[in-house]
Amino acid sequence: MRFLITGHTGFKGAWLSLLLANRGHEVHGVALDPLPGGIFETANVAQHLASDVRIDIRDASALADLVEGVDAEVVLHLAAQPLVRQSYKSPRETFETNALGTLNLLEAVKGSPSARAVVVVTTDKVYRNIGKIGGYVEDDALGGEDPYSASKAMADILTHSWVRSFPGVPTAVVRGGNVIGGGDVSKDRLLVDLVRGFISHSPVSIRFPGAVRPWQHVLDCLSGYLTVAAALLDGKGSGAWNFGPDPESFQSVREIADAAVSWWGNGAAWIDDSGEHPHEAALLTLDSTKARTELGWVNRLSFPRSLEWALEWEKAVAQGSDPRDVTNGQIGRFLAAKAPWQHAF
Repeated sequence: MRFLITGHTGFKGAWLSLLLANRGHEVHGVALDPLPGGIFETANVAQHLASDVRIDIRDASALADLVEGVDAEVVLHLAAQPLVRQSYKSPRETFETNALGTLNLLEAVKGSPSARAVVVVTTDKVYRNIGKIGGYVEDDALGGEDPYSASKAMADILTHSWVRSFPGVPTAVVRGGNVIGGGDVSKDRLLVDLVRGFISHSPVSIRFPGAVRPWQHVLDCLSGYLTVAAALLDGKGSGAWNFGPDPESFQSVREIADAAVSWWGNGAAWIDDSGEHPHEAALLTLDSTKARTELGWVNRLSFPRSLEWALEWEKAVAQGSDPRDVTNGQIGRFLAAKAPWQHAF
């Protein structure tokens, strides 16, 4: 099957590209340049792709030409400006990329005779945050205080409006939590900062140690996206879907940092840097009951296992292992669990 992944050079996009390539699919990617030292570069993901194109999704004409040329059956839209703190520095870029870029993608796919399913990836941060402890469900109100959250909520609402206004290719929105895994190098991400400090033997400063997030391994999150894509191909799966971890994975930043320090050892440490920082939500949780009951999706990796896999990847690569071998090894172990989407892909 032919797939098009936007944002394939990013952390999740690179893992998704390798996951699908491991299944023998034809994978095309369109994105900006990868971050130096990230998994796309170190695991040589480009070698596994049918095409690897650099286009800014704000360029509607170039994106439309690319979609027409690829002739993909399944489109997975991951391209975004994904960082909260960066959104304060570059609000226009954030809104244009996340909202108008999504519009450009939907417009391009509308004219594609080959497209059979579109999955638009947003985030848990699309929900209007009221400090809900039990987890947000798909019908809860959307909102967004910071530019990143607001821009992704706009993309979410835009997609629903598009589907209602211009029915055609089956389309769904997926909302994930805080994803961890090997090879991420993005700024202002907890595990990235922790590992960087551990390797350099420097204590890691943490801004919001009390913040609670739904931590999830990247492969479980991507399995959710593919479960929805398979459902769309089967005439189901439209609408919005949460793909977050089980409640025991709703952990504070402090708990994650402590667990990572304990696992890594060798003098690893962190320090509390609470103080004046740009606003970020103190509590974010997701309720994924709908995906479990209607699609049969479940997390394969518990929170301790997810953290272990992420740190295992980083330590192995730091000690000289080939990143592609480590990544493919974890993908192989994950695929052995036989997730629901594997019957379709």
